[in-house]
Amino acid sequence: MFLLPSIEVNRDYYKEFDKWNKVKKFINERLYIPYYSERDVWWANIGVNIGYEEDGKGLEFTRPVLIARKLGCYSFLGIPLSTKLKVKEGYVRILLNDEYVSALILQIRVFSSKRLKKKMGKLDGKTFARLKETLSCYYVWPPSFPKGERK
Repeated sequence: MFLLPSIEVNRDYYKEFDKWNKVKKFINERLYIPYYSERDVWWANIGVNIGYEEDGKGLEFTRPVLIARKLGCYSFLGIPLSTKLKVKEGYVRILLNDEYVSALILQIRVFSSKRLKKKMGKLDGKTFARLKETLSCYYVWPPSFPKGERK
């Protein structure tokens, strides 16, 4: 017999996988792809995820996401943001629209641009450079190439 290890679960939080699945099907049918660029912050439908991966909130399962690297018009490397300011590994405090938020850099991942809902703002260049420097402690961050020079 195979037994799963005992895991402490927060009983106050129930993951709404079935509701998210309905929303996800609708998002997948979107035809409009918004224009976006690096350093933009958008409300994005990030959904209900597994375990300790960051979830979206509300009826449409949204969360602010910083576009760290545009991977073409259909996908991007994004960093979820949180209003909870924690001082611990993986959280980087940044100023966005005159308010401090946390960039959850260990939760960075590829997103479809179909998930983008509404633009919130744009991170200033100096803060973005500092964030990329912090990211380089965890990940190999390849240089950006001017358009037409990618190989």
